[in-house]
Amino acid sequence: LIAGLMAVSAVAQAQTISDNEVRIGVLTDLSGIYSAIEGPGAVVAAKMAVADFGGKVLGKNIVVTSADTQSKADLASSKAREMFEKDKVDLIVGNVSTASALAAMEVSEQFKRVAIVTGAASLPITNEKCTPYSIHYVYDTYALSRGTGKAVVDTGKKNWFFITADYAFGHTLERDTSEVVNASGGKVMGSVKHPINTTDFSSFLAQAQASKADIIGLANAGGDTIGSVKQAAELGIMGSKQTVVPLLMFLTDIQALGLKQTAGMNFTVGWYWDYNDSNRKFAQRFMKEFKGKAPTSVQAGVYSSTMQYLKAIAATKTDNSDAVMKHLKSIEIDDGLFKGKIRADGKFEHDMYLLQVKSEKESKNPNDVAKVVKVIAAKDATLPIAQSKCKFVK
Repeated sequence: LIAGLMAVSAVAQAQTISDNEVRIGVLTDLSGIYSAIEGPGAVVAAKMAVADFGGKVLGKNIVVTSADTQSKADLASSKAREMFEKDKVDLIVGNVSTASALAAMEVSEQFKRVAIVTGAASLPITNEKCTPYSIHYVYDTYALSRGTGKAVVDTGKKNWFFITADYAFGHTLERDTSEVVNASGGKVMGSVKHPINTTDFSSFLAQAQASKADIIGLANAGGDTIGSVKQAAELGIMGSKQTVVPLLMFLTDIQALGLKQTAGMNFTVGWYWDYNDSNRKFAQRFMKEFKGKAPTSVQAGVYSSTMQYLKAIAATKTDNSDAVMKHLKSIEIDDGLFKGKIRADGKFEHDMYLLQVKSEKESKNPNDVAKVVKVIAAKDATLPIAQSKCKFVK
């Protein structure tokens, strides 16, 4: 009898779900400069994952909540704290800007809860700023520089000038791309920093023009990239001897700018909706839920990472963050959208894709904006683990 009771107790302890529910918080930019990239679509993606999982795990309900960071670090920190304290969230997923991602990661470490970064890019997320509870899921600045940056350098245009968003993401993307340029015998002729969410890029573009560099590299994102390209066209830089190269672009950026202005541009992503049948099937389902809009790579990342988190709870019979993280770092992930492994530093190592924007004649519909021209193997798209500065890498 005693042995039987002990066995029942052991099973009960093993299958532990805190607060009798599994709660997932989508912390993202719902209304600011990066809302089209991740934003409301990320909430849709998380809810799709929960529905596909069955709405319950270990017999307990799964609840999805969301909060708007507006890509501001202080707001991300306070919202993350509110999610953990008030909403009793077990997982935060999203975090579309580096500043907000790092702020949320710090709070998640304090609460010992999992934070999966899908939208932010900076390498420090899994380097010097890594935590035991954070995962960098979709892409990073190292992959962008080895994808778009190297593709441009390989065309023979090696003299660069950077227009860079003045925060961690922009600085890191400029640094990582500069390494590729210099290693290829190129030269960085200068750079200029601009505040996030800038409306007038004319002075920054004038400095880039005056440098006479072959390439004007845009180390920014979202609305800043869109504004940079539009104003470069207005100033006559587009189509001139100088080439404007956005180092981070998304499907939504191409749609906002139009194919006439972007045709032929290369950009690097961790996932593309029209790459294979599995991606297309997911995209078709997503479009039905999200006003006919195809998912960006980071929205697909929210779906995949949410699903993997729930599978980890089912496998470990608990939502304890230490147990879940140990499991996630021990398995090979292959869910039809992403394939790879989460390393000791929290980096999800998987293939990346170099895309080329289609011409207006090639495009069949508003979502058909690009084609995959190269698959970048995971080992080439990811900082070697031996070079990692993460304190958890032995």
